[in-house]
Amino acid sequence: MPLNQSFLLDNRPQGQATVDNFRLVSCETPALEEGQVLVRHHYLSLDPYMRGRMNDSKSYAAPQPLGEVMIGGTAGEVVESRHPKFKPGDQVVGMGGWQLYSVVDGHAPGMLRRVDTTHVPLSHYLGAVGMPGVTAWYGLVKVIEPQAGETVTVSAASGAVGSAYGALAKARGCRVVGIAGGQEKCDYVVNSLGFDACVDYKQHSDYLSLSKALRQACPNGIDGHFENVGGMVLDAVMLRTNAFARIAVCGMIAGYDGAPLPMTHPALILVNRLKIQGFIVSEHMEVWPEALKELGHLVGSGQLRPRESVAQGLAAAPQAFLGLLKGKNFGKQLVQLV
Repeated sequence: MPLNQSFLLDNRPQGQATVDNFRLVSCETPALEEGQVLVRHHYLSLDPYMRGRMNDSKSYAAPQPLGEVMIGGTAGEVVESRHPKFKPGDQVVGMGGWQLYSVVDGHAPGMLRRVDTTHVPLSHYLGAVGMPGVTAWYGLVKVIEPQAGETVTVSAASGAVGSAYGALAKARGCRVVGIAGGQEKCDYVVNSLGFDACVDYKQHSDYLSLSKALRQACPNGIDGHFENVGGMVLDAVMLRTNAFARIAVCGMIAGYDGAPLPMTHPALILVNRLKIQGFIVSEHMEVWPEALKELGHLVGSGQLRPRESVAQGLAAAPQAFLGLLKGKNFGKQLVQLV
């Protein structure tokens, strides 16, 4: 049997996460039982939600158990199967975690799905045509419910979720404004992703300055906003919201190290009759087929050109993950494992 390598969560972070929170182990892959499938991972997805799962605190999902393989989305190839639905050579995506191989119960609903790589590269099924893309779709379509001509914004605009959000919003006739860190990311958001404007939050030391820049980029105010960051960014956006604006809250990366994230002007929720809704995309599996169909079309037709940051080899995963939390990645962060 092939030798597997995997990263376990060895201990919980105290404040910022470090490489010492992880431990690399090796073992042989087990012999398959009836109904099981052995998958060789080609790509591992690194995502901000993983940082929240490392904490032992109340959240929307159970904490990542200590001493177990780190959770994570994977895309790869079936190398052995004892399930009639899967055969060697099938390209598949699942939640195989931070490891080279995974053994999957082929009967478990939603644990493994075959994908077609004719028009969409395998890696994109972990980004634009995967969980991040569906996250963008749900927040925009089901929470913000945009009308043509409205102005919508998104933080972390150059990332996997933000880039998909931009293409989906443009397809619905919206003015789309991104918020990203650094001139290079903002140029990409406007020139490659087709946003109408992008504001570089790194040019601003406080939310009032950022809000002023948003006023220039959004002269008609903000009707819908997708939040990945929280903190100063959300405070700045709220000052620019129109009456009856909708805010979809998907991430609060500014607060993942455990410090509370106060909101500066909560009275605006009442004044502007805001709808603010948090959501977890895995709780809405019923929309995935519709969302993936539209996202696949956008990528296949070239209307969405997602960018990827790819670290090489499993050993690079912890450092790449810590870089992601500090915004060092450009687009979707992946680890290539073959």
